[in-house]
Amino acid sequence: MTLPDTELQPLLHAARAWADQDPDPVTAAQLRALMVCAGGADAGGTDAGGADAGGAQAGGADAEAARQEAAQQELADSFSGNLQFGTAGLRAAMGPGPNRMNRVVVRRAAAGLAAFLLKRASTDPAAASKGQDSTTTDSTLTRSTVPATPATPPTTATPVTPATTTIHATTDRTPSYTPRAVVGFDARHNSDIFATESAAIFTAAGIETFLLPCALPTPLLAYAVRALDCDGGVMVTASHNHAQDNGYKVYLGGRTVTDAGQGAQIVAPFDELIAAEIAAIGPLASIELADSGWTVVDAGFTTGYQGEVRSLADSKAFPARDLKIVYTPMHGVGGMTAVEVLNGAGFEDISVVAAQALPDPDFPTVAFPNPEEPGALDLALELARESGADIVLANDPDADRAAVAALDPATGSWRMLRGDEVGALLGAHIAARLSTGHSVSNQADDGGTRAGGSGAGDSRAGGSGADDSGAGGWPVTAGVDSNVGADFATPVFANSIVSSRLLARISAAHGLAHTETLTGFKWISRVPGLVYGYEEALGYCIAPKLVRDKDGISAALLIAELAAEEKARGRTIFDTLDDLALEHGLHAGDQLSLRVPDLAQLATMMTALRREPPAQLGGSAVEHLIDLAQGSDALPPTDGLLFLTADGRRVIIRPSGTEPKLKCYLEVIIAVDAAADLPEARRRARSALDSTLADLRGILAP
Repeated sequence: MTLPDTELQPLLHAARAWADQDPDPVTAAQLRALMVCAGGADAGGTDAGGADAGGAQAGGADAEAARQEAAQQELADSFSGNLQFGTAGLRAAMGPGPNRMNRVVVRRAAAGLAAFLLKRASTDPAAASKGQDSTTTDSTLTRSTVPATPATPPTTATPVTPATTTIHATTDRTPSYTPRAVVGFDARHNSDIFATESAAIFTAAGIETFLLPCALPTPLLAYAVRALDCDGGVMVTASHNHAQDNGYKVYLGGRTVTDAGQGAQIVAPFDELIAAEIAAIGPLASIELADSGWTVVDAGFTTGYQGEVRSLADSKAFPARDLKIVYTPMHGVGGMTAVEVLNGAGFEDISVVAAQALPDPDFPTVAFPNPEEPGALDLALELARESGADIVLANDPDADRAAVAALDPATGSWRMLRGDEVGALLGAHIAARLSTGHSVSNQADDGGTRAGGSGAGDSRAGGSGADDSGAGGWPVTAGVDSNVGADFATPVFANSIVSSRLLARISAAHGLAHTETLTGFKWISRVPGLVYGYEEALGYCIAPKLVRDKDGISAALLIAELAAEEKARGRTIFDTLDDLALEHGLHAGDQLSLRVPDLAQLATMMTALRREPPAQLGGSAVEHLIDLAQGSDALPPTDGLLFLTADGRRVIIRPSGTEPKLKCYLEVIIAVDAAADLPEARRRARSALDSTLADLRGILAP
């Protein structure tokens, strides 16, 4: 249905104002074309009903009406609201308008973040850690929105990247210090432009700014926040979203947060504090972009990251390197870094999926660039079968997640392991290393310089002290925590609450502490004393001293180490999983996602579940119902329900944080007495999962 004139005309007015002031000629042209098709006027005033405005003569009246309706709906959605800045930063489809990712929205976000960092420059760190400053408290804040009509853009639309400049060596953080920020980007459309303009805005605001030199993995940006002692970091990426999406992911460090959040993604109330600064930004023309002055980080820094990740492999305790690997970066930015890390650690038999080897923002060989999606690993599995590989390793497009596939002896077919299976394998491997005195990271606090650096006196970009084991004298904060945690005698494992309970049993068996967190690495990475953490969505943090976030490259390295060791013993990683099942019970899981027409329906569904919760699931009586919205001493409140049944199966139901979906996470645990019982245990587990899924579909049906 087309919009009435009373709705269409204000919409067209807002769109014209946006197009007239959009600094990006591409999105401005897209918007003008959309206006014409929707029934407005183009830049020159041509009426949309003309033969050149909508193609009515070519497609007939019905086709023209359909195009007009589609254009109006697209316009209405693009201007329906303002892209909100939350704990995930920004993420949306690219295009014109305040509800899309574009240069206007990104400029305002960068200016708001710059204001936030500058305010923190005169704030006591203890107050900053509580989300407070000298003028504003979280109790006075409201959610930010991006104004729908920008002002005239500055004349400098795309600043020129300057030559690399010297980085100051000092890490002294006095009350009058200049804040630092680092910006990275992936290979998606416009990522480099969004990143460069952010660097220009930070610099113009008086922030010492570093820009990573090319499209690089997200873990390297998270690493850079701490390695460069930065107060803030931005990664321009939409991770494994559709090709048309992009995002703006924010990290904090330096003086903005205390140790628990150093180098981690933002959490509340920091999202609201930054959002308030974005809302306070004036007209677009008031946002200044410098044309020079930021520092382009040189290759010595990226090789430093690679060297430190390579050093995570323990060639003395786990010397096996005979492993035939098929690897794919899935058209993303992880390829060169991952292969160089694996090669440098001794894994040299690597075949890269040629069609997916180079970054390509259109992701032409996959319907959806997420290794969890059906078909995403088809090319890698085909190459593995043809080449007789031992294992498939894959990263998502920004390389913060890792996927693993192998030939399953139980079926004789290649299959991708679930995130919980990989999480358990890594947990068992790291626990074994700890029990023999081998931690994941061999780094120690070096008083402010990286391994291989020549000290603070030689901390220039690419200083002469650089080698493959460190970052070449780049300054780092002097108080970086050890991997185990200096104040924690017992190392801590952690996983999100929707992940398997198996890691808790592995931890207990090895005398390690274990913690559950809310979903997301912004929570997992903040666990005090963390040694290893994971979530079922293919995210693994194996060295929080290096990267306080999920890191698909370091995870791939340790999976390769484990798989090579098992191969040397005549075994596979499936044998390791069988061992864990025999010791701790077979943990089997599944998921159910129900898409709804709009977000409001999710609240209705959760209310109905709370009012009339199921009495049984899959034939097993529900004995415990935990409303996660109530919170606890262990977990902050979150919208979700946890069901535990008499036979130990667990179901968690929660709304998705990013999509109009209700997500259900299922797990059953089957005791196994002997290896011969494993096939029957798997059958029983599958039956229990299927019956529970059937009940959930019935309960949640509209």
